[in-house]
Amino acid sequence: MRNPEDRRMEETPGAAEAGALFDELVGVMSLLRSPQGCPWDREQSPETLCRHIIEEAYETVEAIENGDWKHLAEELGDLLLQILFQAQIAAEFNRFNISDVIMEITDKLERRHPHVFGSEKVETSEQVAVNWERIKREKEGKTEGCRIVAGAPGLEAALEIQKHAAKVGFDWSNARDVLDKLAEETGELREAMGRSQEAEEREIGDILFTTVNIARHLGVDPSRALRRTNREFLTRYSYMENEAVRKGTSINKMTLTEMDELWEEAKLRVPESNREER
Repeated sequence: MRNPEDRRMEETPGAAEAGALFDELVGVMSLLRSPQGCPWDREQSPETLCRHIIEEAYETVEAIENGDWKHLAEELGDLLLQILFQAQIAAEFNRFNISDVIMEITDKLERRHPHVFGSEKVETSEQVAVNWERIKREKEGKTEGCRIVAGAPGLEAALEIQKHAAKVGFDWSNARDVLDKLAEETGELREAMGRSQEAEEREIGDILFTTVNIARHLGVDPSRALRRTNREFLTRYSYMENEAVRKGTSINKMTLTEMDELWEEAKLRVPESNREER
């Protein structure tokens, strides 16, 4: 492992300019939090900013999945702002500062990549993943248990839980078996309907968990699949609204039959999202 004072990579094009711009951004954030800065920025706390971190992260993902690279640069900037915001507040309370944040992640990257920064040899990405987990346990005291962040979205949490269970062999053999389980869970929901909201919620949870399991066995990211469906629905629904206006009415004044006809028309006119992930 290199010493901190030797942590100098090969010169990256634009690195000096990026460093200067980063320093300027840190200064802007510091000014915004100062008495001469912005009242709204001064009022914020780590807790009030949490929702903004989540929102900016999702907007970044949306730009990536839409292939909107120009917009992605803007969204990454918004995400970076949230990191600087948190670090600035922490610095004001003498907890840590942005330099500590940078050093922490730099040290972690070097520590968990001994095949790059040390003498260890690996041949495949799978070996890298195994080493990553081993280093977390042995050198950083991380537990091997299933670690799910409390605030993680439900689909992501379900996927991580299932991955952990699969590592010890507690898993279905194939996707078709899980599909049979989904049919069973659907039947249980049908029986629970009208019994109580608690029973309905429990069965819906089982259906969602099982659906994530099917996606995992098929190698499909369930969250990305759902976001794709959401985008397609919104695009087609927007088409329906526009067509209703073009016909001199509004969608809320149409009958269900008329809306169904517009929906079928939208399916023909608005193509499915088939852009390959990059």
